[in-house]
Amino acid sequence: MSLTKKNPRSKFYELLQQQVHNEFNASQQYIALAVWFDAEDLPQLAKHFYRQANEERNHALALVQYMLDTDHHVEIPGTGDVRNDFSDVRDLIALALEQEKEVAADIKALAKAAHAEDDYMGKQFMQWFIKEQVEEISQMSTLLTIVERANGNLFEVETFLARETVGDGGADPMMPPVAGGAI
Repeated sequence: MSLTKKNPRSKFYELLQQQVHNEFNASQQYIALAVWFDAEDLPQLAKHFYRQANEERNHALALVQYMLDTDHHVEIPGTGDVRNDFSDVRDLIALALEQEKEVAADIKALAKAAHAEDDYMGKQFMQWFIKEQVEEISQMSTLLTIVERANGNLFEVETFLARETVGDGGADPMMPPVAGGAI
């Protein structure tokens, strides 16, 4: 039990706590995708998704740091189920795109809750995550398009990822502080 008094929980903070779970779960799912790509000898796709896993972990810990900074109780949750079985590269990328769309909906709900509660600090904090989700959905949409255009030639997808920068790789200098430091 903490000896310091913590701020009361609001809907916004309940949603933040749930989003910590969602971000950690997204990180685990991206590790599963990366491992699948590694096992299939697709090093560029594997590298891309290992980097995505780290980015999602950093997002979770940025939420944690914000809750700590605003004197709220934080619980580190377990993660949900992770899919590991795939038969087609397109399925993996489509799963990643759907996951990013779900996160975007969660971020929108967080922003709405902060707004409804007149939590101006919370609203400001969520602005970075809104911008980030635009980038995440865009990059996964592009990657899905490249996979579909490659029509089964995964060498083309690997070449694209080796040649092009897809996303910022978590190197956004405007990202909120991450508990324990970003990796």
